[in-house]
Amino acid sequence: MKNEETLLVIRRGMNFSQDGPGNRLVVHLQGCNLRCPWCANPESMPPEGIQLRTVPPRFSCAALPAADLAAECLAAKRLFFGGGGVTFTGGEPTLQFPALRTALTQCKAAGIHTAIETNGTHPRLPELFPWIDFLILDCKHYDDAAHRRWTGQGIETVSENLRAAAQDRSQLLVRIPLIHGVNASEDDAHGFARHLRALGADRHPLELLRYHEYGRDKWTQCGWDYTMTDGKVSDEAFCRFAQIMETAGISLTQS
Repeated sequence: MKNEETLLVIRRGMNFSQDGPGNRLVVHLQGCNLRCPWCANPESMPPEGIQLRTVPPRFSCAALPAADLAAECLAAKRLFFGGGGVTFTGGEPTLQFPALRTALTQCKAAGIHTAIETNGTHPRLPELFPWIDFLILDCKHYDDAAHRRWTGQGIETVSENLRAAAQDRSQLLVRIPLIHGVNASEDDAHGFARHLRALGADRHPLELLRYHEYGRDKWTQCGWDYTMTDGKVSDEAFCRFAQIMETAGISLTQS
């Protein structure tokens, strides 16, 4: 077992304007409490990591003290141009809550712009708001039963956190991963619009992420079956979904 001041990190590297503004160090943390069958990073799901079936075999995570990771972020600070900084993503970063909080507070103390990308399921997420400059929150479904069916968890806590974030924050990006047969129909678009309006999140930008199969080979490497067979969203369906969002007064963005 790792201690509470150590983060299990899958990988980290620089990205420009994909997971927050500017040039950023993006840190992928191990462990996720959802089981989305379209996940592009299935190796991030097991809390303690997984040995992938590659040649030679390799492990997908390494333990780093939160203070050391914060020091690494500080050393990279000169690369954070364009309003950049550090983004913690996953997996689901809030599963490593104590160490994540330590890393965020130390980065903020060093003047580093911070962001996290989260599925919003952790009940203590709002406790991190003072140390998060830019919050990216996934909204996978508006319907509790459907969310539970596809991810294994309900949406009550996600909705509570999204409502709190929408009221508290100026820098909030909501993301919807669009998957055919799951959440990408016209009825779904209207459902999402109602849901976001009810939570006050319609005042914040929304990014629509179209389904892709980039993670298919990694499911095989993990020794698991990839069960998605018809998740691709057509251009017509995507445009219609986007049109419904914009008609509802929700501003769309693309990173």
